[in-house]
Amino acid sequence: MNRTSSPVDGLLFALVSASLYGFNIVYARMASFAGANGSAIVVYRVFLMLVLVGIVAAVTRTSLRAARVERGTLLLLGVSTAFVGICYLSSVAFIPVTVAAVVFYTFPSLIVLASPFVEGTRLTPALLGVVATATLGVALVVGPAFGDLDWRGLALAFGASIATAIQFFAAARCRKTGVMAKTFWIHLIVLPTATLISLAAGQLAPPSALAIAPFAVAMTIGGYVFGFVLQLLALGRITAVAAGIIYCTEPVVAAVASAVILNETLVPLQIAGGALVLAAIVANVLLEQRRLKDAPLVPIAD
Repeated sequence: MNRTSSPVDGLLFALVSASLYGFNIVYARMASFAGANGSAIVVYRVFLMLVLVGIVAAVTRTSLRAARVERGTLLLLGVSTAFVGICYLSSVAFIPVTVAAVVFYTFPSLIVLASPFVEGTRLTPALLGVVATATLGVALVVGPAFGDLDWRGLALAFGASIATAIQFFAAARCRKTGVMAKTFWIHLIVLPTATLISLAAGQLAPPSALAIAPFAVAMTIGGYVFGFVLQLLALGRITAVAAGIIYCTEPVVAAVASAVILNETLVPLQIAGGALVLAAIVANVLLEQRRLKDAPLVPIAD
């Protein structure tokens, strides 16, 4: 069904999605402490997403047909989504998670720098200042120690950043295909990729293995499922630039959730970084509202 897009809704969807991804990371860590395999969780959450989409589509009689003019974009979206997970998860085998996170979160900057060529966005000093503030804030929140780094890990993390930028641009251009159809076809591409990687690494455990940490696994999978759907809803309503900056919320939420749930300590520098990210997000929202104040609403397919 076609509806008019609301930028305010898009910003809200992106904020909630980023927050869910932030919680998702914490519960994934809890599941790993209990012995639940991360690769297996990835495979089964993708499989579950396909099952859920199929059930909802059957009950609501919603078509999973992709708009003909968007099939190429949808393929690019699926491939880039697969590469995000593959590269990011693989990078931590060579470099610390904190370093991988900082390298990965260069994607908002990549989106801003590429936006004049992809979306025709004008790079203003205010926009560049916002993305610089958000990037600095993320670096302070994650707080990596750069030393003895393996170039393979850095290359993989940066590859995940590039793939994420492509994912955001592709999703922002895919407005005629419904969210359920997009979710279905994207995960149909991701599932075999994730399965092959898990098999190659010898980490594809049976579903029963996830029962080791049922609550943590359920929260991890649930956070991903709802976060991904909200991400697609957001990217159908706002630009990739606006969404990229909003998603800097994710590591901040993860840091705060780790402190509350896992009793990890937040140092003053991390708190200052979180404040910078929040300030950048508020500035981004104000800039986006000003930019779209007189813009017409765009029809989208939900």
